[in-house]
Amino acid sequence: MAWEFETDPEFQIELDWIDQFVREEVEPLDRVLGSPYDIRAPGFVKLVRPLQKRVQERGLWACHLGPELGGKGYGQLKLALMNEKFGRSRFGPIVFGSQAPDTGNSEILAHYGTPEQKKRYLEPLLANEIVSCFSITEPQGGADPLVFTMTGVRDGDEWVLNGEKWFASNARYASFYIVMAVTEPDAPPHRRMSMFIVPTETPGIEIVRNYGFYGEPEDSHAHVRWSQVRVPAENMLGGRGDAFVVAQVRLGGGRMHHAMRTLAQATRAFEMMCERAASRYTKGERLADKQMVQEKIADSWVELRQFRLLILETAWLADRGHDWKALRKNVSAVKAVMPKILHDIAARALHIHGSLGISNEMPFAEWLINSHHVGLADGPTEVHKVTVAREVMKEVRPANTMFPNYIGYERDARAMEKYGDLLAEVEDQ
Repeated sequence: MAWEFETDPEFQIELDWIDQFVREEVEPLDRVLGSPYDIRAPGFVKLVRPLQKRVQERGLWACHLGPELGGKGYGQLKLALMNEKFGRSRFGPIVFGSQAPDTGNSEILAHYGTPEQKKRYLEPLLANEIVSCFSITEPQGGADPLVFTMTGVRDGDEWVLNGEKWFASNARYASFYIVMAVTEPDAPPHRRMSMFIVPTETPGIEIVRNYGFYGEPEDSHAHVRWSQVRVPAENMLGGRGDAFVVAQVRLGGGRMHHAMRTLAQATRAFEMMCERAASRYTKGERLADKQMVQEKIADSWVELRQFRLLILETAWLADRGHDWKALRKNVSAVKAVMPKILHDIAARALHIHGSLGISNEMPFAEWLINSHHVGLADGPTEVHKVTVAREVMKEVRPANTMFPNYIGYERDARAMEKYGDLLAEVEDQ
């Protein structure tokens, strides 16, 4: 079994190009443009479109997709390494045609869409001519889809959708929604919901209010009300009650990409921390020479390496043929660690920068808030920790005796049974 910690030299050339391109060309966009999803804004057209063209000419556009859809069909390991680079910038993913939720939505459409739907929605989505919205969560439901109440009722050749959705990211810019609704209320819990593709101009869809959080340039997480929204029957993705099955097509890989982008942000915080520690003097010496600062630097470096290896191991296993269901323990472990890594390293970087660190001139407060965001999106950290524990315990057999078989005197007895005769021979000599 081969096991290496080395990137293929040819792919490393591409990673080096991505790294330089993002640092020099893409990161400055974060300072001069608003939302990356406002693709019709004049600034986006003027500045982002030429960069996207360069990425396409390099052959690095939408690499999560197979060649039949215009991508490279890269495995999860290569995708993870790429996301680690362009995750440094808010505009990085969209410059490379790999922005959420469009990546996941394109995978769903590629698997379940009809030829007509692929022509109308998938092709322009892949070209970034439009963006989309993945709308699942509800105001009363939070992270638990089993208490969702939005309904879908069949009426002739249409489904009629009624309900409310919450924190529907980028709904204000989207050309279509992928939405979940309860269509089989009497079915078992995980078979009650179905998934639909719905154009945003469909009558009955109302954005009640857009919400934002600190660090975002615009409020773009919508509370959406659906009132008698009529959707053609053929717009169901998958079969009746298949929403959970359809969703799994996008969730595992999406969580991995989020993790590598979070790693990129934490790495930026670490780089800033180190530069400040090397540059700032107090009490006659550099901050970098003070042991308590050195502890922060050391802890951060170790945590970054541990987190990175956890992600890459999971990506490597996915490339070895393990499906996301089989890897739920690994993916949940990645998701559970992610917010703490970003939070702790951003907080240390903020502290080492002193008063400058808490100012609006530094990004650390934004990254601290984002650490809570990534701890809530795609299921809160607590849920993923429960998943890890449950998956671990499935592999553990309980002891059938009063005391565990690893109690000291039992181990002594087994050791003597194995080696006692040999010891006796030694003693008799």
